[in-house]
Amino acid sequence: MKRTVAIQGIAGSYHDVAAHRFFEGDEIEIIGCNTFREVVRRIADDPSVTGMMAIENTIAGSLLQNHELIRQSGCMIVGEYKLRISHSLAALPGTKLEDIREVDSHPIALMQCGDFLDTLPGVKLVETEDTALSARWIAENRLAGHAAICGKQAAAIYGLETLAEGIETNRRNYTRFLALADRWRAEEMLEGVAKNKASLVFALPHTAGSLSKALTILSFYDMNLTKIQSLPIVGREWEYLFYINLTYADYTRYRQALDAVMPLTRDLKILGEYAEGKQSV
Repeated sequence: MKRTVAIQGIAGSYHDVAAHRFFEGDEIEIIGCNTFREVVRRIADDPSVTGMMAIENTIAGSLLQNHELIRQSGCMIVGEYKLRISHSLAALPGTKLEDIREVDSHPIALMQCGDFLDTLPGVKLVETEDTALSARWIAENRLAGHAAICGKQAAAIYGLETLAEGIETNRRNYTRFLALADRWRAEEMLEGVAKNKASLVFALPHTAGSLSKALTILSFYDMNLTKIQSLPIVGREWEYLFYINLTYADYTRYRQALDAVMPLTRDLKILGEYAEGKQSV
């Protein structure tokens, strides 16, 4: 099957890798976008387009703005993929480590490779928009003495030589990506899928114990809460939206849990019901 997938970034980026892993076996055409907002706009403009969007990293935490972007967009979550992030240091062919004067990459990637970068004293660290974009910039401009922290796929695509692999400080470095689709397209994509995970968002009354009561009901119905994230509601001081991920073994019991918790919440919205994603090694 041929799929068109919108991502934030370019060929060789971790979004690109995640899209190809999630839709493995399909013929993928990637639409590179400058921003996450552009990703959901592409889906809105053309329902045949699906999207891939990072939502959290095991070291850097949640991408808070993406939670709200998904809620506002009307897109549905149709799946997830947990990608092991392994960074490489890449430069023009023939470059040696001692030749490096500047390392360019996304600020999160630079942060995640702090211990390795400490072994390169005197090297300038420059924050950029994207790991793969850094690799392409060095390759296209033939920047001697520059190196990019990027994935090895990006280094290969842009003809750079990998000087070091696996330079991230923490090997348990994973990013969870969400596959997004237009609401009507989502129904088609999820047909026959054994769903066991849901992403929800709701507000709660500003009263004592409101969150505890909601969580108690979910626990009673054997819902396994895998994530909870609060974000302030703009224009309503000290009130919050709660973004919930949960897994379940019985879909009927999950729906009963929603019916039971709904009277305690405000504006409850299902962002997606899908199969819990695989984790790369």
